[in-house]
Amino acid sequence: MTSFESLDRDSEDGAGIRMYIGTYEGHRNEKYERHGFGHALLPNGDEYEGEYVNGKRHGRGKYVFFSKQARYEGQYVNNQRHGQGTFWYPDGSVYDGDWTEGQRNGYGVYIYANEDKYLGMWKDDRRHGQGEYIYKDHRLKYKGNWTNGRFEDEGTIVTPNYSYSGTFSGEEPVGPGRFHFDTGCEQEGEYVTKRIVRRTSTMREVVHVPVWRCLMLYDAGPRKTTLNS
Repeated sequence: MTSFESLDRDSEDGAGIRMYIGTYEGHRNEKYERHGFGHALLPNGDEYEGEYVNGKRHGRGKYVFFSKQARYEGQYVNNQRHGQGTFWYPDGSVYDGDWTEGQRNGYGVYIYANEDKYLGMWKDDRRHGQGEYIYKDHRLKYKGNWTNGRFEDEGTIVTPNYSYSGTFSGEEPVGPGRFHFDTGCEQEGEYVTKRIVRRTSTMREVVHVPVWRCLMLYDAGPRKTTLNS
């Protein structure tokens, strides 16, 4: 059945205002709560079609935002995105993976608006844990550990011509590491921090940059890791 209702408080952003009317068509329980499959047009213009349990989005459903530029299709628990689902964002990016209480948590694949891609673990909407980030335009891949959205600790950079394995802080290499070039040449060494003074006619700037110091060079054969692996 279809019913006209005063403001529902189950919109994704919770920003409804108690001066509009929403509509609902679907099943209800003995308390007249939404229960089972239903379709709701929310007071803020958002739209939900899917499963309800005791008045809350619970189960599989599709949520389309009023602008029509964002939508979510997947699992819900107690009104929140929870489980497996796909979110299409207004900027054209897409996330497909695990959710916990409305945030990206667990394994997921995020394709960004510029076609960069991240495949790996998430925590509270940030890249966190093992994963790889592929820069489409630069043909670079960062593969390893992430902490709060930053590339940290042990990891590998893969380019069309070489790979580098070592320790990172952000995307900057630090300490010991190893280069392996497609030609089969391999270098072992370390990144050391070098202090550089930059001067212009109006200012003086001191920066610290990582500089590679090769300690060993030898023939190791062709590398096995490629950008598409």
